[in-house]
Amino acid sequence: MSAPVYHVVHNAVATVVLNKPERLNALDKAMWERLAATMRELDADDTLRVVVLRGAGDKAFAAGADIAEFARERSSVAAARDYGRLIAEAIAAVGACRHPTIAMIRGACIGGGLEIAAACDLRLAGESSRFGVPVANLGVVMAYDELAVLVDLVGRAAALEILLEARVFGAFEAKEKGLVNRVVADDRIEEETYATAKRIAAGAPLVHRWHKRFARRLADPRPLTPEERDEGFAAFGTEDFRRGVQAFLEKTAPEFVGK
Repeated sequence: MSAPVYHVVHNAVATVVLNKPERLNALDKAMWERLAATMRELDADDTLRVVVLRGAGDKAFAAGADIAEFARERSSVAAARDYGRLIAEAIAAVGACRHPTIAMIRGACIGGGLEIAAACDLRLAGESSRFGVPVANLGVVMAYDELAVLVDLVGRAAALEILLEARVFGAFEAKEKGLVNRVVADDRIEEETYATAKRIAAGAPLVHRWHKRFARRLADPRPLTPEERDEGFAAFGTEDFRRGVQAFLEKTAPEFVGK
């Protein structure tokens, strides 16, 4: 497919592909725009259970920004500000997706690619994958909205280490830093990612959505309201709760319907 970002759906699992393998899926304006639109479209689809994000080919998730585009699209403060809004919107759309999201990482996961992966719920990496945000070597700043995702994931100290040193490091160090959840052999990354997606998809989708929203809310320092606390018990009024308990008692696999 020639689209800069496209998606396919199989068994309630959507796969979103960053599609510029000839440039290691380096991110350009069209890709950021399409990623945001795609994630909003998938977020609205109640038939989905999981979204997997990956890069086309086997050499990169995304190797950062397409530097060749800078002279045309980001050559001034005003142009960079407008472009930055596109990046922020795309990353926000990934992070706001109601469905569980998994980044399947092999090869380079650099700069904006790392930001996209960081916005996902889970990150699985092949053992030869590489990570980093070397924007200091370009004289470019990671904007607040982008930096917030990284700091939220790994903490201030690790985020600053990544940015200040501007070096590229391997998958096992990424796991030590909390950037990835799991490192597997390169030839097993696809199998393990979709096995993970299958396990998640087998769970109650409303419960997954609640857990995602609750985890985001807990990052907000405001005290929880009584209404918010009560929502933690709303699952007991769902059809999926009835189905789950019945299946447990009957020692069968539950078939959840998202209601």
